[in-house]
Amino acid sequence: MRPVPVTGRAVPERHGRLFWALFPHPHPAPDRARRWWLTLQVALGGTAGAAARAGVDLAWHPGTGFPWPTFVINVAGCTAMGVLMTLLNARPGAPMWAGPVLGSGFLGGFTTFSAFANDIRRLLADGQTAVGLGYAAASLAVCVAAAGAAGLLTARAIKVPVGG
Repeated sequence: MRPVPVTGRAVPERHGRLFWALFPHPHPAPDRARRWWLTLQVALGGTAGAAARAGVDLAWHPGTGFPWPTFVINVAGCTAMGVLMTLLNARPGAPMWAGPVLGSGFLGGFTTFSAFANDIRRLLADGQTAVGLGYAAASLAVCVAAAGAAGLLTARAIKVPVGG
């Protein structure tokens, strides 16, 4: 496997530039013990994110109609992901654990595709077809836009070129 230089570092060619932009690492292949330790850290981050999400659900659960808690949680998580990944990508030598633990772990546990899918299922089963389909479309559009806008605004705020 031939390394591909990206921002002065080499990463395995199979990962390429997109992988590097999404998951900054100080080196491409940590040893086995580090991979297990990182996996544990991601699991702990996911646990903390899921607990935070459960807390929001307990504090704010409307029960019927448009699932505002899941929508707001997912938009907030996608916004935070856009900021986080932009900051990590802009920082040479970002800690290897930061993207996986904070992104995949905490924010992955905080946001939830399964609750989103279940909300749509529930709305459709309750005969609220327009609300269910509107929720699905709005969630997708707003979450993707939030991540993108947050990344662009963060890049502008810290004065780094977009995409690098």
